[in-house]
Amino acid sequence: MTPPRVRIKRAIARALRVALLRYVRAAPRAASLDAAHRRVFIFLWAADGMGGTIRAALTLAQYLVERDYEVEIISDIRDRDPPFFGAFPAGVRVTALDDRRQGAEPRGPTRLVRRVLRRRRSMLMPSEDRASTSFSMWTDLRLAHTLRGRSGFLLSTRPGLNMMAVRLRVPGLKLIGLEQMNLSKRSRELRRAMKRHYPSLDALVVLTDEDQRAYHELLRGKIPLYRIPNTVRALPGAKADLASKTVYAAGRFRVQKGFDLLIPAYAAVVARHPDWRLRLRGTGLLKVRLEELIRQHGLGDVVSLEGPAEDIGADMAEASVFVLSSRFEGFPLILLEAMSKGMAVVTFDCPTGPADIVQDHRNGILVPPKDINGLADAMLEMIEYETLRRDCAAAAVETAQQYTIEAIGPKWVELLRTLS
Repeated sequence: MTPPRVRIKRAIARALRVALLRYVRAAPRAASLDAAHRRVFIFLWAADGMGGTIRAALTLAQYLVERDYEVEIISDIRDRDPPFFGAFPAGVRVTALDDRRQGAEPRGPTRLVRRVLRRRRSMLMPSEDRASTSFSMWTDLRLAHTLRGRSGFLLSTRPGLNMMAVRLRVPGLKLIGLEQMNLSKRSRELRRAMKRHYPSLDALVVLTDEDQRAYHELLRGKIPLYRIPNTVRALPGAKADLASKTVYAAGRFRVQKGFDLLIPAYAAVVARHPDWRLRLRGTGLLKVRLEELIRQHGLGDVVSLEGPAEDIGADMAEASVFVLSSRFEGFPLILLEAMSKGMAVVTFDCPTGPADIVQDHRNGILVPPKDINGLADAMLEMIEYETLRRDCAAAAVETAQQYTIEAIGPKWVELLRTLS
């Protein structure tokens, strides 16, 4: 039997949620409804952070503003100044629900309200999403206040945010969910929650054909599905130096990125080419484990773990071969960035994305997933056959052009027109 104290807490939470929904849904609609079809809100976890989702969102925001859309980015948290990717696009408004930067705390009674509500878990963000610990009743209130009475399109960028949009259901906003990860890597609990909530979205955008099939099966055709890949940003500086004896990889030091597979694979490369080196750019919880692997394989002189690149374009210009060793991806923007710089790429054929981008031995080399020996052989092939390296690099640049915002942006404009 549930203790009375727990029942009381749950009753209070339900009452507060009802009050919040009444507050946001009872607001008068904005007067400028005629402009609603050109107003876009992009909902992110942390707009000032690093990652492909953020890069793609900022690129899309800039593209839409340049075509006379009114764009506002809503970020759950903001704790970095300046943002990781530099200044936000000109003309794009950025609203942080929980601004954690020094000196950004509200003053007066609002400060006390914030302190109290930040200790209470979110009523809108599902606990199944790992980002849920960053959300609170304070961010619920701020989100409701930010969207109250607004009209246009709300583009949310991860499962929990998609479900928050559905639960809030602001009158006047068309809801577009964006899935950045293949469905098979979502937890069973999260997939069940998606199945319940996603049919209330007006549209769901996925990144690959495989994703489109998987989400169609999960949702049983109850929601319009669109495939719109992420876009590669233009990286300044010179093209990659294909004579450089440097292999390059970048990403968070997490299990997903597979650097623990890349390091032993590289040991086989060094055995035949001791004059080549491997640079790993990133940060994360597995750094100590990766350092230990480097020691175990005696690679301390040729493999370096470095922090995130301040100018990844300049970094890539000094290398010739790029390796994506991920166990899984949503849509690997870093791979496209390397291709746009004219690097020769080697990648695991992991779910999802690489097989949509790379044609084996034409614009790169595809390796069976998690095949360490195959990864080593592919790197050796790129290193030892200069003609292959240069031919793949040239074809890679052509492929990357298909994923620029100029190529992909019109798909977003067409979707907004369709939903208007």
